[in-house]
Amino acid sequence: MHNRRSVLIAVLVLLPLSRAATQAAQRVDLLIRGGLVIDGTGAAGRTADLGIRGDRIVFIGNAARARVTAAQTIDASGLVVAPGFIDPHTHTFDDLNSAAGRGNAGYLVQGVTTVITGNDGGGPLDARAALAAWSRLSIGTNAALLVGHGSVRRAVLGMSSAAPTATQLDSMRSLVAQAMRGGALGISTGLYYAPGSYAATDEVIALAKVVAEYGGIYDSHLRDESSYTIGLLAAVTEAIRIAREARIAVNISHIKALGTDVWGKSDSVIALIRRARAEGLAVTADQYPYLASGTSVRASLLPRWVEAGGQDSLRARLADSSMRARIVTEMMDNLRRRGGPESLLITSARQDSSLVGKTLGAIATERGLPPIEAALDIISRRGDASVASFNMNEDDVRNFMRQDFVSTGSDGSGGHPRKYGTFPRKLRQYVFTEKLITLPFAIRASSSLTAANFRIENRGTLRSGYFADIIVFDTATVADSATYREPELLATGMRHVIVNGTFAVKDGKLTGAMAGRALGRGNRNNPSVAPPR
Repeated sequence: MHNRRSVLIAVLVLLPLSRAATQAAQRVDLLIRGGLVIDGTGAAGRTADLGIRGDRIVFIGNAARARVTAAQTIDASGLVVAPGFIDPHTHTFDDLNSAAGRGNAGYLVQGVTTVITGNDGGGPLDARAALAAWSRLSIGTNAALLVGHGSVRRAVLGMSSAAPTATQLDSMRSLVAQAMRGGALGISTGLYYAPGSYAATDEVIALAKVVAEYGGIYDSHLRDESSYTIGLLAAVTEAIRIAREARIAVNISHIKALGTDVWGKSDSVIALIRRARAEGLAVTADQYPYLASGTSVRASLLPRWVEAGGQDSLRARLADSSMRARIVTEMMDNLRRRGGPESLLITSARQDSSLVGKTLGAIATERGLPPIEAALDIISRRGDASVASFNMNEDDVRNFMRQDFVSTGSDGSGGHPRKYGTFPRKLRQYVFTEKLITLPFAIRASSSLTAANFRIENRGTLRSGYFADIIVFDTATVADSATYREPELLATGMRHVIVNGTFAVKDGKLTGAMAGRALGRGNRNNPSVAPPR
């Protein structure tokens, strides 16, 4: 009996040790060794090793002590290891659907491994088809999308400024529900732009309620970021009302105080949002680290009422002398808000490349025209043009950036350096140069915060079991290169970028791998599931 008891005790003692040894002696595909691991939660970094098997993180700790072996090892000593960045606001839909752009190289070298597109009310109606196309084509980054309120409204009402009838509103609800079932993360609005600007708040709430039934998010370009119509503070209040009445999480796109009329009002905006959050409402925002916004001559200067009915109606109004006088007067006030003709730099033009690189003021002088007449010529005869609009104050930019509910987003569009430089610029200027925010704070704002806000599960944090979207970068060299004159220069400093366990950037060079996945709400790449209630 004594011998049996001894044997049993020995077995009981040795069994867990045997199991521990078996678990510890694991084999991984890739081991990232000796880096400063900053996991994305906001916690301080720690020196550790990170192991990847397949498309998942399977180990974080001391690999030697845990007897972890690897098929491939990279030395990350002196480098930062962090979760791949998630950009909540990009205009990459066309890029991802083109042979030339689907690799998303400009984002990968910034450390961005996931992009969200369909913002500002312009997202596609058929989310299922869009996600399927990305899966079929193969893409460089992961990508998710939002259905656009502007797209929905245009499909039902065209460019009419009328309120929808009950039947039309039901049609709009149906389109939104279809997109949510197809995998959209939520709905975006561009309430500053036509036709979204024609929608009353109640219309937006009605559609946001549909999105809420599926556990989606409401993402909004505010109705006014300046003093164009209802004003910045009233526009933020409107977004908070939508959050409250639709019972939905709200993200305010590219938060800013645009133009001299509202400079210094960031404190008031922040106070409004903090009160809403204290009330229990899920209100967040994203921001890009630049003083110039990106828009078009048309959107920045033309009053929205002039666009009602479409292009033919616009031409008719411009041809009417009395109406044209009113349009010019309102455009002059809009130009004042923007900071004058020298504040608008043409970054791309559809029909006249000679405009690019010149300010509206310079173009007006060259042509012997008043600035507004030069702008109308660009809008009505030259197919419009994109502009970098220098209209923000650095104090407001810094104030918003310090807030723990503000994530990093590029609003990346052609012709503006933010598409190629947002994330490295934030690190270089505001973390390492100015020391406005800490590195763990900046990484959280660029990864796990966005994942949480947009319900993207198993990404955005370095954690065992999460998808292996990982960046390894050099704090001494990470920087943006893109400028307003040369907006497509690639960023530097990302030593390695891994997407779903595959190197997209290795030793500082793009590999050409197309390892990105379409992240539909509820699919296997984004397991978050919120069925209709």
